[in-house]
Amino acid sequence: MDVKKKKILIIDDDSRNIFALKAVLTAKKYTCLVATSAQEGFNVIQKNDDVGVVLLDMMMPEMDGYEALAKREKELALKKIPVIAVTAQAMTGDRERCLQAGANGYISKPVNVEDLVKLLEDYL
Repeated sequence: MDVKKKKILIIDDDSRNIFALKAVLTAKKYTCLVATSAQEGFNVIQKNDDVGVVLLDMMMPEMDGYEALAKREKELALKKIPVIAVTAQAMTGDRERCLQAGANGYISKPVNVEDLVKLLEDYL
């Protein structure tokens, strides 16, 4: 399947982050789906079998990214979809913590678009 045919699911509780990521990625010809919570993201994945990668905000209410990654590990259908942790946490060890929790990639906010596109190309 062509890279641009797979969809990117953006899971973030902040509509401004969703808007910015979706605008940039749509301009680069990616198709984006959005969810404002981890549970909503799981529901979107169940209804869309063409999600190629998930951009997951790590700091959300109700179920944060770490809890979402733990839940993902228990479900085979979810486990096969790569997750890139997107977080404002950019302290020493945060990248490693995200990867150890099960994320396939990590990018800090504010997002460097070139770095994000390189990551997407690796996983799509």
